[in-house]
Order: sequence, then structure tokens, then C-alpha cells
Amino acid sequence: MDDHAIVREGLNHLLQSEQDMRVSGMAVDAASAIRFLSETLVDVIILDISMPGKSGLDLIKDLKQMQPLARILMLSMYPEDRFAMRAIIAGASGYLTKEMASEEIVTAIRTINGGRNYITHSLADKIADELQNPGAKVPHDLLSDREFEVFCMLASGKAVVDIATALSLSDSTVSTYRTRILQKMNLKSNSDLMHYGIVNGLVD
Repeated sequence: MDDHAIVREGLNHLLQSEQDMRVSGMAVDAASAIRFLSETLVDVIILDISMPGKSGLDLIKDLKQMQPLARILMLSMYPEDRFAMRAIIAGASGYLTKEMASEEIVTAIRTINGGRNYITHSLADKIADELQNPGAKVPHDLLSDREFEVFCMLASGKAVVDIATALSLSDSTVSTYRTRILQKMNLKSNSDLMHYGIVNGLVD
């Protein structure tokens, strides 16, 4: 069983034990999520950022159009400072790292289902700063959501073939993303990407 399957089964077991919650279904990738949610209305959608077929960040926008009343909780292996801002701007109502999921996910679901956002004080401060200074962009802000996801993986030292496998993309597609990323950020190589990621706190 892969890591994603283990997380899904663990969350399913946890949520099914709550008397006021019911798991309507689980999807293994973006395509199956879209198929399921085109037929089934739900109150809360728990969405993984890294998923086969399409970035979870891109999928937020699709799902908000399909089910505008559903609240979306983004679940990620990445620290808040890498993807949380993008997730909230895209339409998510909360952001939770996987390492905290078992402790906080029930509270997070109840919070966003009650009409409030589930975000930390530090993220709230970042959102306020973004609204007050919308023109203050750094190079990685120029990247699309999928490009930013690929950038983080490249900056962490992952090879193109490994990124392609993780995201269910072809090697050539990932290489194309890499070329776009380097161009947009005015960088020359993977070493430059890694150095940028370290300096800006975007990689461990």
C-alpha cells in the first residue's frame, strides 16, 4: 500500500468513528475525484496537494465551480509556508499538514463546515500582508501552482524521473515545466533552484 493509500485509510477510519461525520467516498486521483463529485454533493472536501493527474491547487478551482457550497480542507505533506497561501487564494477554507492531521483534522472539518476558515495566526498575517501589498512579488510567485509544486521538488533535489512518477506525468512534461520555471525565475540550473529554495526557506 502506497503512502497516499495509507493516509486515506487512516483518515477514513478516524472520521468514520465520529458520530456527526460520514465519509461519502474516496478518490485516488484528480479524475476520479471530479467524477465522484460531479454526482455526489458533499459538505467538506479533503484534498491532497500532491495527487496524480492534476495539482490539488488547480483542482480546488474546478471543484469550487462544481460544488460552490462545499468547503475545501487542503491536506499536504508540505509545511504551511510553501503552499498554504496559494491554497487559500485558490479557494480552500483551511490548510493542514499531514503530520498534524490525526490531531487536528476533526476540529478543522468542524470549523470549516461551520462557515469559518481553519488557518493559523501566522498564515492570517501573511494573507493580510498580501492584501495590503499585492504588488510585492518574489520570483517564485510568478509560477503557476503546478510549476511551483515541481519547483519545490526540484529544489529538494528530486530527479525529473522521480517527479514524473510522483505526479503521474511524463518525463518530458516535467522537463518542460523545469524549462518554464528556470525561464520565469531567471535561473540557469537545478543548482540555482536548490540555492534559491534554501535561501527562501522553501525546502528542508
